[in-house]
Amino acid sequence: MQTVNRHPATPLRGQHNPDDLIELFNTLFLVADNCELVRGGDEPLYQPARASGEHHQLQFAHGFFASALHEIAHWCIAGQRRRQLVDFGYWYESSRNQCRQAEFERLEAMPQGLEWILSDAARFVFHPSADNLDLPHNPEPFLQQVTRARQQWLKTGLPAPAIKFRRALADFYQ
Repeated sequence: MQTVNRHPATPLRGQHNPDDLIELFNTLFLVADNCELVRGGDEPLYQPARASGEHHQLQFAHGFFASALHEIAHWCIAGQRRRQLVDFGYWYESSRNQCRQAEFERLEAMPQGLEWILSDAARFVFHPSADNLDLPHNPEPFLQQVTRARQQWLKTGLPAPAIKFRRALADFYQ
């Protein structure tokens, strides 16, 4: 998949520590929205609080910076109703046929467009992900969808949590 980098002065590899994202996100949203960003295992997972006094947990995979940005984008879009559902009410299919892959890409364009905007704010190289290596895949149509989604976000405005997080990223990384 094509790498998209809009910043000639992107920090060197290793300067994007996911612990910084955890601190930024939790500073903004742990108290205000009862949501905690945490490192997860093999797969990302959003887990709503199960009991009073617990936090909702937004887990990103393998401690990867890009995975954290991606999950944060999903969380910013989700809204209050979806934030009460495990994984925001979505399901994950690790292997998809062409039809299911096309549906996945249609649904993923908006979160990845927002992820790209957050990546820009962090001066981090954005990599769109079609997330299915089992199929032969031309990345260009999906990249075009993500590009249109990014442009739409920039034209119509970001969700309030994304505005806050984007500002925090820009302040921290620039």
